[in-house]
Amino acid sequence: MAPAVDEDALEREHIAGNWLMSGNESPSSKLDMFRGMDIAWLGGQWVDREPEKTFLIWAPFEGEERRWSYAEFASDANRFAAGLHDRGIGAGDFVLVHLENCPELLIAWFGCAILGAVPVTTNSRAVPADVRYFAEVMRPVAAVTQPSFAAMVREACGDATCMIMTESQPPTDGPTQGPEEFGAEPFSQFCSDSPLPDLPRDPARDFSVQFTSGTTSRPRPTVWTHANALWCGRSMAMSMRLRREDATLVYMPLFHANAQVALLTTLWSGGTVVLQPKFSASRFWDTCARYGVTWASMIPFAFKALQGRPVPEHRVRVLMSLARLPDPEREFGVETIGYWGMTETVASAIIADADHVGPPGTMGRPSPFYGIEVRKEDGSPAGPGEQGLLFIHGERGVSLFKQYYHNPEATEDAFDANGALDTGDMVRIDEDGWFFFVGRDKDMLRVGGENVAASEIERVITESGLVEECAVVAQKHHMLGDVPAAFVILNDAGKALPEADLIEKITAYCRENLADFKVTRSVQVVDELPRTTLDKVAKNQLRDRLPPIDAD
Repeated sequence: MAPAVDEDALEREHIAGNWLMSGNESPSSKLDMFRGMDIAWLGGQWVDREPEKTFLIWAPFEGEERRWSYAEFASDANRFAAGLHDRGIGAGDFVLVHLENCPELLIAWFGCAILGAVPVTTNSRAVPADVRYFAEVMRPVAAVTQPSFAAMVREACGDATCMIMTESQPPTDGPTQGPEEFGAEPFSQFCSDSPLPDLPRDPARDFSVQFTSGTTSRPRPTVWTHANALWCGRSMAMSMRLRREDATLVYMPLFHANAQVALLTTLWSGGTVVLQPKFSASRFWDTCARYGVTWASMIPFAFKALQGRPVPEHRVRVLMSLARLPDPEREFGVETIGYWGMTETVASAIIADADHVGPPGTMGRPSPFYGIEVRKEDGSPAGPGEQGLLFIHGERGVSLFKQYYHNPEATEDAFDANGALDTGDMVRIDEDGWFFFVGRDKDMLRVGGENVAASEIERVITESGLVEECAVVAQKHHMLGDVPAAFVILNDAGKALPEADLIEKITAYCRENLADFKVTRSVQVVDELPRTTLDKVAKNQLRDRLPPIDAD
């Protein structure tokens, strides 16, 4: 017999702000819904049902477009998987993928999934110190990269690592030596027609790894399973009501969760992906019109860059955003849908309904696929008209990430005693139950769509040997949202330099040891830092000293 339900308690809990998913009390695992499935199975479904349907269109800024049907793409991914297998690489092995947007990145990503190897997609804007760190943590047996990154990747991974290099060079600065210079194999020659071993379908098998920024000084390797990937595709396609007639434009970097969510959502719904090297405001609408794009995921920078540009006749139905934005809706003739998620939640835990987009500025409402809890500072539930810290309930390895690789302490710290994911984000709930993003509770910046830990920048500035103490805070920027700004107390070495030379040395050290979007935009020398009663740096007071950057 089912246990009695306290309806009054459930109503109180709902009003208080706990939107807990019905059925959370069930002992069964959500993994059961993907029994007998994995990503290779999902791709195979469309190959069997619509082999000639276009899956991928590569639309570069220079050169000719390329198209892959579902069958052609599966063939190329299988051939990459066979190349790995021929070289002794198999299930569970890590493959570093350090590439700018290109078709080879997708072929390698899905090819690894077919074999059971685990692709580790890393930020293409990373500096050599970052790539060394990625390789030290993951110890990849193979690496896929492009000519301009080959020297850096080879140095990071070591001579024993199998290295595959793309033959085409995405537009970027840097040397373009051939693969023989680095003991690498050309991508096309690496692929093979050898038969692949049978791999049991196991949704619990590791699918991929991304390095995501946290409040610690180093990005953390976040592991997704095949069930995570399938959950992502299914839940997002259902929330957005996507069908196989839909096409998405992907311009965000493929190493990032946002672009990968778009790919998995499209794969689940049987649609088409239009891939570009990066965002281009001058090409955006023409690309959408030419290829029949119906939806795209956006960042605030992209909306601002598109303002005032001519909009041709197009089929775009919806632009996904961090919030609903009426001004772009009027200017572009589309709907905007607010949504919220993070690498650790895999899909969007908060999202507006496709037919009920909500008031301006909303990020949506709790997804029926997650449990949502908002807590005030005292730990009590926040309700309508209040704000608090966002916690997410789900199942690890299905609706939530599996783990931070080889970091059980960080994995444990990500969850509270009740198993809820501590997002570090503050949200507000209006009187009608719509959610609005307030800001980060944790010491994080949001730079042009990238999460950046202030502590990582502080560590690098301190390692310059010129400062005694450093505090990095977010300065508001008209295009990027936040940019890093540093306040420093100098040591004797720093005091010995003219201020202009000091700032140049600190900035140069940051450029050498941090990805470009993490480099501090300003350095302000102070005699002391404001403190709270607990002797922590009062970063809110430092932020208040910084005027918004309204123009570059």
